[in-house]
Amino acid sequence: MSQKAIALPDGVRLAVSPLSWANDVLEDLGADISLDTCLTDAAEVGYQGVELGRKFPRDAATLRPLLASHRLDLASGWHSGELAERSVDEEMQAVADHAELLRAMGCKVMVYGEVAMMTPGSPLDAPMSQRLIMPTADVAAYAARLTEFSSRLAGEYGLALAYHHHLMMVAETFDEISNIFDKTGTEVGLLLDTGHAVAAGFDYTQLIERFSDRIVHVHLKDVRKSVMREVRTGDLSFNAGVRSGMFTVPGDGILDFTPIARFVRNSGYRGWLVVEAEQDPAHAPPRATVARAFDRIGKVFAD
Repeated sequence: MSQKAIALPDGVRLAVSPLSWANDVLEDLGADISLDTCLTDAAEVGYQGVELGRKFPRDAATLRPLLASHRLDLASGWHSGELAERSVDEEMQAVADHAELLRAMGCKVMVYGEVAMMTPGSPLDAPMSQRLIMPTADVAAYAARLTEFSSRLAGEYGLALAYHHHLMMVAETFDEISNIFDKTGTEVGLLLDTGHAVAAGFDYTQLIERFSDRIVHVHLKDVRKSVMREVRTGDLSFNAGVRSGMFTVPGDGILDFTPIARFVRNSGYRGWLVVEAEQDPAHAPPRATVARAFDRIGKVFAD
């Protein structure tokens, strides 16, 4: 299927995460796969853009011509934020180089993942039951810092903050996400991640129904139900789930992506849809995997 066959509305574009080729945390996964292979595969399958990964150069003078040579744009990139424990001024200092790169690359959103207030040590290797919960009394102040940070990020860099709800972080469940977003200003945008929602125990359409006007970025991730059940019942770690194949690309798991197409068409959403899955490329050959996902998303939007 060619890229033109995907009937996306004007202003909506399809990207792919480099996580299918090389994992950002588990660096042995995809260690032997070059960045050029990732970009070549993504472009030849038909994707319009990519997100940042650990093998990408972090200066625009190098990255811009590299992506241009593959006819790809940069959709966004993850920032490991710590506003759960530090001030907005400290966060602005920490994000400066990353935000400047995204601005220089023409990005409109920045992915924000809250990595403070996590299980001590190696939190993604800890049993899922050991996740730390933000005290209810702290949520309002945290939301206020998120709001101020988002406002300053937009004012100084022209970037909307896309808050990534994520397993093992302070916004994992639907109630936790809702509690934070009910207290933030509209400056704080939401990243809808279909796989993280389902793996956290709720239907991702709940976020569409509750916060459709806050969604500024979308990660299209699928879940293998049997592996997810093993991870939860065995109280395994997030990384163990990744290694076991809990996450996969659209079409290889249990999720129905028709609601995504309905949301995009009916909400006026403008931005990126990003196919993403933390998988072991030795077991899920990247090019074939992301090609299947491309075809699946094309079918969803054609129906």
